[in-house]
Amino acid sequence: MTEIPEHLRKRAEEARAKAAAKKDEGAPPAEAPAASGDDAASSEAASKIPAHLLERAKAARSKAAGATAGAESAGTGVAATSGGGTAVATAGPPVAAGPGGHTQRLLTVVKSGSIQDVKASPQDKVHVWPHLLSVEFVAALLCLAFTFVFSIFVNAPLLELADINKTPNPSKAPWYFLGLQELLAFFHPMVAGVLLPGIGLAGLAMAPYIDRNPSQKPEDRKFAIALFTIFMMSCAVLTIIGSFFRGPGQLFVFPWTEGLFFEL
Repeated sequence: MTEIPEHLRKRAEEARAKAAAKKDEGAPPAEAPAASGDDAASSEAASKIPAHLLERAKAARSKAAGATAGAESAGTGVAATSGGGTAVATAGPPVAAGPGGHTQRLLTVVKSGSIQDVKASPQDKVHVWPHLLSVEFVAALLCLAFTFVFSIFVNAPLLELADINKTPNPSKAPWYFLGLQELLAFFHPMVAGVLLPGIGLAGLAMAPYIDRNPSQKPEDRKFAIALFTIFMMSCAVLTIIGSFFRGPGQLFVFPWTEGLFFEL
């Protein structure tokens, strides 16, 4: 037989005690079965079991009671002796019952609280469309409008046609390549033009896979911020030197004494 949990047993005892107290106060004896029914109802009401389960339990108890009565009537036989004709009544199988003669069945034990406890977790991610692409589209329109208005009031500094017999001195690349041109003054062309730029681009491509810290706080990303700062400062310093501090023959000059050898 399945053991009944202690809290269900205590709840049933309290219900029976309340029913007994009501009976002692003045309930008529003829209503004793009804009192037991009230006891069962109060115990069922005290237990927090859904109504459909209570109805199913009542139907199962009534069916079991009918089956038990039929078994008792069928099991009680009359054995006739061959000589004297004496009849002997045999008792049926014993029926398991709980305290007070009540048959108890444990349906289930449900913890207090809702069956489905759904908690919404905050998300720090948004969809690319429309949250990101809309902002980027507006930014592209603003940049295009600024370039259009700027081109109306400022003419492009176009020079004369190139002459292969007359090379300008100094001959400088556009400003966004002056950092690489400045490296040629310190390293071999293979190192300055291929090896170092390749290492820089590969490092930038692998940075998201090397530093996988999800935090966005600067104090938690010291290594990544230091690496990016070194890279940006190196590019800025090389570009500034190649733009303002290189004169004829790519010699180092001071712009406030020799002049500015730089054109957009």
